[in-house]
This record gives sequence, C-alpha cells and structure tokens, in this order.
Amino acid sequence: MWGNWAMSELPATVAPFDAERVRADFPILQQQVNGQPLVYLDNAATTQKPEAVIQAICDYYRQDNSNVHRGAHTLADRATQAFEAARIKLQGFLNAAESRELIWTRGTTEAINLVAASWGRSQLQAGDRILVSAMEHHSNIVPWQMVAAERGASVEPIPVDASGTLDLSALQAMLEAGRVRMVACGHVSNALGSINPVEQIIALAHAAGAFCLIDGAQAVGHFPVDVQALDCDFYAFSAHKLFGPTGVGVLYGKAALLEAMPPYQGGGEMIETVSFAGTRYNQLPYKFEAGTPDIAGVIGFGAAIDYLNGLDRAGAAAHEQALLAYAEERARQVPGLRLVGTAAHKTSVMSFLLEGAHPADVGMLLDQQGVAVRTGNHCAQPIMDQYGIPGTVRASFSFYNTRDDVDRLFAALDKVRQFL
Repeated sequence: MWGNWAMSELPATVAPFDAERVRADFPILQQQVNGQPLVYLDNAATTQKPEAVIQAICDYYRQDNSNVHRGAHTLADRATQAFEAARIKLQGFLNAAESRELIWTRGTTEAINLVAASWGRSQLQAGDRILVSAMEHHSNIVPWQMVAAERGASVEPIPVDASGTLDLSALQAMLEAGRVRMVACGHVSNALGSINPVEQIIALAHAAGAFCLIDGAQAVGHFPVDVQALDCDFYAFSAHKLFGPTGVGVLYGKAALLEAMPPYQGGGEMIETVSFAGTRYNQLPYKFEAGTPDIAGVIGFGAAIDYLNGLDRAGAAAHEQALLAYAEERARQVPGLRLVGTAAHKTSVMSFLLEGAHPADVGMLLDQQGVAVRTGNHCAQPIMDQYGIPGTVRASFSFYNTRDDVDRLFAALDKVRQFL
C-alpha cells in the first residue's frame, strides 16, 4: 500500500525513469542563472510547474474567468465545473471516501490552523495534551500552541533521535500517560527527509482514544497516499509542493469529524441562510470555504494531479532514491561535510553542513554557480536546537533532477570549500 510504503521498499523491477524527457515539461528549468545552467535543488520548499499546469491557469483567465457556484451564465458554469472537477480528481488521488471530505485552503499552514481553531476550540479542555514530533515544521507546532494557550491544554514534543528517527516507544509511553487528545505529526520531515511511520503513529493514537493529524506537505510529491488505508483523521498538504500553484492547499478530514466542527471563518458561500435572528451554515465542504476561493489555483491543482497521474510514479520515486543515494555517497567523500538527518527511511532530501562555513554563505556561493539550495532552520527550529546547530544547507531532489545536477552540486561545493 503506497501510503504505508517505505522508500527503501520499491519494487526491484521498476523500469528506468527518463528524467531528461520529463525536464522538457518544465519551462523554468530551461534557463541560466548567473551564467550557468540552472540546477534547481530546492524542491522541498516548492516544486516547479509543468507547462500543463501553467496552461490550465492561463486558460481559466483567458476563457472562463468567473466566480463559481452562484453565477447564472456560461462562464460561471464552466468555472464551477472545472473547480469541482479538481475536487473529484483529488478524491481519487487520496482515495478519500467522499469528495465533501476535502476542503480547499490556502495551503498546509491554513489547513492545520483550521483544525486547531475549529476542532481544538470546540474539543480541548484544561489539562488535555497535544503531542507533536520534535522535528515538526513550525506550522504544525504554533497553531497548537495558540489553541492550547486558550484552552489550558499543553503541547508536548515526541522525541526524535540523532539520526532523525521518531521514537515510537516514547510516543507509546506518552499516550499511556493519558489525556492525549491529538497527535500531530509530519508524514515526512521537511528539514531531514525522514519518513515517519504514520500508519503506526495513527494506530497508536487511536488505541489511546486520541485523534491524529498528518502534515503531508513533504510526502504527496514523492509517493501516493491512501487516507482510508492510513485511517488518519486529518491530512493536510499544499499544491505548490505537488507541482501545482502557490496559495492553494487541501485539508482532508473524516466527514463525521468535519460535520461536528464549527466553521473556521464566516462570510459568503459557507452559509445556507442568513438573518439577524440567526444563521444556518452550509453543508460540507462549503461550510469551511468562506468567500471567493482561489479558483485558478484549484484548477491548476487539478492539472497538477492529472500530470502526476500520467507519470510512472514508482519509476519517479526509484529515480529520486537513486539520486539521494548517489548524492550521499558523494557527500561522504567530502572532507568536513556532515550529513544531518540519516534516518533509515527518507525522501530525497540531503541536509548538510560544511565545517567552518555558515550555511547562508554556502548557499550564496552555490547560487553564484547556478545551484539553488535552501539554507537556515527550514522552519524547524526545535530540531535544529536539539542538534545544536543554526541550520543546514538543504539540497532536495525531484524526479526532474539528474545525476548531472548532483555532479554540478559537488563541483560547486569544491569551489566553495576552496574559497572559504
């Protein structure tokens, strides 16, 4: 089952993946930066967009631009059909039981805030506990801290070891201590690449009577996810890390939970009737979709799903894993280079430090050679503090990257080491 699948368990018979052919689908990769062909290795921050996604967004604005759901004219009808078709595509993509379980948001961050604000404010009581992994992105820590402060609850970190592996035995002990209402955990760490055993985490949470939210922002672009098979209560991710546009994301929630939750925002679309005597809210999913949505973004999201469904995803994943293995092998041969995040199961993220060099300086010097990476704490300051480091240089690979990109990275790093 893909949602529970470890990247090291890819079938041995996967056919070779033609990354060079796929690269031609991404216009932005066909350029030079600082006089060098672009090597884009910042995919964990945002992925690039294929021409099909760009064209879908342009076509909406050129041909169908209208608000959705309420218009009594042809443009509104076409826009609404394309908008809701994207929701149906996403239902199949995640194997959700119903399309009404999928709420459009501005991204993973808003999706988590929605759950924290709506579910948290209506369910949490003083003394309740929320568990989050120590390697979480800030967007899966701060919203819980905010609602916990309001409700008198606490937010506690699930320990992570030096390799970047979550401690399941510690999680079990924390759950057995009682009063845990929510376990919030990333499917994949953005800072380290660690793939968390979310199927086990969800099962442990449920056995203790807790709910479970999974931040899937770093997972869905690397391998398929089946929310019914995982049995998660909530799953959140963003389009822009899935080869779609920025400013749009999705919250999956089990229908019974979403039905019981109060609206997150008030306004148009989320209502059935309004009077000064009282308001009756709309049905799912519209109860949580107040105001005019990012219609073009949702349509572009649908186009990104179509694009991914047309790829050999097992082949793409095997290609990414081969790139990671090659890059880490090269890294271990570089004097003074320290890999950060060495869990047994990882996506194609390589975080590292160069001895005597600040990550920001390394990133700047790589950029001067046309190599795009990310530096800093990657919005995961608690795990960086645990490791006693200010941050890392992060090279993150996608299926359109090649071995030549890896070679260019290490050739550029050699020059950085000589300069510094």
